[in-house]
Amino acid sequence: MPIFSPTKSVQRKYETQLRKVARIVGGIVETFTVGDEITNQSALDDALLSYSIALEPWAKNLTSQIIQEINGANKRDWDKYTKDFSASLRRTLKSTPIGHVALQQQLEQVELIKSLPIEAGLRAQKIAQNAATGGMRADEAAQEILKTSSVTQSRAVLIARTEIAKTNAAFIQARSQSIGSSFYIWRTVGDAQVRSSHEHLNGTRQSFSNPPFIPGEGNHGPGEIWNCRCTAEPIITV
Repeated sequence: MPIFSPTKSVQRKYETQLRKVARIVGGIVETFTVGDEITNQSALDDALLSYSIALEPWAKNLTSQIIQEINGANKRDWDKYTKDFSASLRRTLKSTPIGHVALQQQLEQVELIKSLPIEAGLRAQKIAQNAATGGMRADEAAQEILKTSSVTQSRAVLIARTEIAKTNAAFIQARSQSIGSSFYIWRTVGDAQVRSSHEHLNGTRQSFSNPPFIPGEGNHGPGEIWNCRCTAEPIITV
């Protein structure tokens, strides 16, 4: 794994906690469905909205812990990466203010977590409507509604993996720019799951302020899009 890669333990912790949310969401949806029908759409909507609102303090606490752990690991990686650099540069890194970066990441993550119940409700409603209008067989629709928990868990895992990488990337950029580093080397993890478009970027010099355009993904840096495990290796000139 390249330097600055997020630790697996943080990812597992985040995924485990968000899976719990997904299971509760699935239980709520099942409470208000029989077969391919939603028994009380208004009550289901109210229950999911109430759960979404109730999630906020829990989500703030969880994301605060996760972001602190990511930041701690990121600082340790910087210590290793700059061990042969000047003491003044290392002091600057240690004093880099990243509170605003952490807050922005937390706000985004809390909203994503709160969206899980709402998205699940919309999905269930769409399935039930398709069954009612003949767009889906009743037995097929019933099975899809029963998959709410697993589908929501998949969404939760995607959020955990993507947001950890994005937060780590934001910390790398903030600390890089604090010491005057505007460029980085794009690094992949080097395994068979790396996107071909990202493999093409591996080892290339890129700019934090002008990320490359990737077909189908737009302009972004390493770790800034769904399931991207790539990282930025800062170019430091002394």
